[in-house]
Amino acid sequence: MKHVVIASNNAHKVAEIESALDFEGWQFQALRQAGVDSDPEENADTFEGNARIKAQAAHAITGGAVLADDSGLEVDALDGAPGVMSARYAGGHGDDAANNAKLLRELADVPDEARTARFVCSLVFIDEDGAETTARGTIEGRIGHEPVGENGFGYDPLFIPDVFGGAVTLAQVPASDKNAVSHRGNALRALHEKILAAND
Repeated sequence: MKHVVIASNNAHKVAEIESALDFEGWQFQALRQAGVDSDPEENADTFEGNARIKAQAAHAITGGAVLADDSGLEVDALDGAPGVMSARYAGGHGDDAANNAKLLRELADVPDEARTARFVCSLVFIDEDGAETTARGTIEGRIGHEPVGENGFGYDPLFIPDVFGGAVTLAQVPASDKNAVSHRGNALRALHEKILAAND
């Protein structure tokens, strides 16, 4: 049995990772489940850098295999903002309503064709021996003019992905449909392929 600690306490994230990295004999646990107390300062200027900080901190404690991710929204008209500040764009951490309101204010005078954006997810997997594997996934789209939809969280009610024809926000699609095309889903599929290739 291969035990992998996920540097998160988000149960939904753990379930998505379990589904994507369905290697035989792999078992996943969130930090709390594994009895690990790890909350390092995420002060890198890239998603991969922050994921690496979390992965290295958890690996230092457990000495075993760990997986960390960092993700957020990049808006082209804002030179990539909110980027690594996505969760605390408006100041507080995880205040979705305030973050969305600030994003709409920043884009108030930006026309539809210039409201292009993407969600980005970077993954850093550190194996028992310290070997690192990274993967990145994105989903392209644009930012709407008002929040629409009740599903999802964060910027989902404002983000209109290209993959559904630009007709709905991520907050309007079922979770299963979102996972099939999401930035984290795409990153996990890329990581799955890299791990398979490394073990061939």
